[in-house]
Amino acid sequence: MSTLALALRDSSTMLRRNLLHARRYPSLTLNLLLTPIMLLLLFVYIFGDTMSAGIGDGRPDRSAYIAFVVPGLLLMTIGSTVVGTAVSVCNDMTEGIIARFRTMAIHRGSVIIGHVIGSVLRSVVSVVLVGAVAVAIGFRSTDATVLEWLAAFGLLVLFSTALTWIAVGMGLISPNAEAAGNNAMPLILLPLLSSTFVPIDAMPGWFQPVARYQPFTPAIETLRGLLLGTEIGDNGWLAIAWCLALAVLGHLWSTKKFDRAPR
Repeated sequence: MSTLALALRDSSTMLRRNLLHARRYPSLTLNLLLTPIMLLLLFVYIFGDTMSAGIGDGRPDRSAYIAFVVPGLLLMTIGSTVVGTAVSVCNDMTEGIIARFRTMAIHRGSVIIGHVIGSVLRSVVSVVLVGAVAVAIGFRSTDATVLEWLAAFGLLVLFSTALTWIAVGMGLISPNAEAAGNNAMPLILLPLLSSTFVPIDAMPGWFQPVARYQPFTPAIETLRGLLLGTEIGDNGWLAIAWCLALAVLGHLWSTKKFDRAPR
């Protein structure tokens, strides 16, 4: 069997293993998924009228605010979901299963690849669930073309892949599951410091660079442009650049840490 065929076979086996774990122990994924859903309902129904006055003509418009906040919360959903990946990777490293895998004739990188693909699939499912809740409470994207929808989906998958590789690295350096969850918390907190809930221009001047020059904001603005027809500008290229940079960095970091892990 060729090296490529062996890698594909073993990676698919590890993917099935991770999906079975997710099915048998869904509580972690559900708990992380509840965060963006609760924030969506909180900001729409509690703060929606007040917040919407700052993004339009000054008059409260809850439907306009739903359209504004949903793209950011979809990306926040990805950040929340991949925290579970960091915990899962850490559990594998600390519970001895990796040591057993290394005694078997399996492709070395298949363990990490299985985690990455499984995490991306869970992120996509989570985004679909949060999107369904958003549609149920009034989110609409009537002007987006099929090509724009496909581009938005591609951006979500690319962003999920990038964050997953970072989460895998965080799981590999963590001594236990609690530390893994804490190390991955910036993936949930960064969307709170972006343009998810309010426009950057409405933020204090000293804070605007923090919100503008981080991975989530360009991706959020690109997603808004694709789904709502707003101006994308340079955000599209910036979002792709951030995703590729994070994916490459996370991949190099994760593989290096995995190779150096105790045997």
